Amino acid sequence: MSAVLDTPVAVRRTAMDLLARREHGRVELTRKLRQRGAPPELIDQELDRLTEEGLLSEARYLESFISYRSRSGYGPARIREELGQRGLHRGDIDQALRECGVDWSARLLDVWQRKFAGQLPTDPRSRAQQTRFLVYRGFSMEAVGRLLSGRGLDD
Repeated sequence: MSAVLDTPVAVRRTAMDLLARREHGRVELTRKLRQRGAPPELIDQELDRLTEEGLLSEARYLESFISYRSRSGYGPARIREELGQRGLHRGDIDQALRECGVDWSARLLDVWQRKFAGQLPTDPRSRAQQTRFLVYRGFSMEAVGRLLSGRGLDD
């Protein structure tokens, strides 16, 4: 049975329980608290307090999400789209992607080697297949084209 979220203490406790599991963005945490029946005025009040106390941080959430998704083999375009769907501001997302320190070329090469065993495409069909997969994963057409043409990623 779930707790009734009709007091500031109950809303705060539930929010902190969610934050203890992993970082959340404000929009995502608001949605989860609303689904649990918390009134909007209590949610905003408690999330403001958590932000002031440094327990809720959009910057930490962005850093955590980008790190997790890039380690899972996704590129910057896909990560940017997913974060946008989670209600984060485009400027904050772009800044976090610039400052994350991920070597996207190395990630692209790693994903390609794991999926295609490092085999360059030998015909148009296999080239299209590899291109579709890597672009779907969020890597740019330009970087994918350089990789699949054998020119390398640093040219």
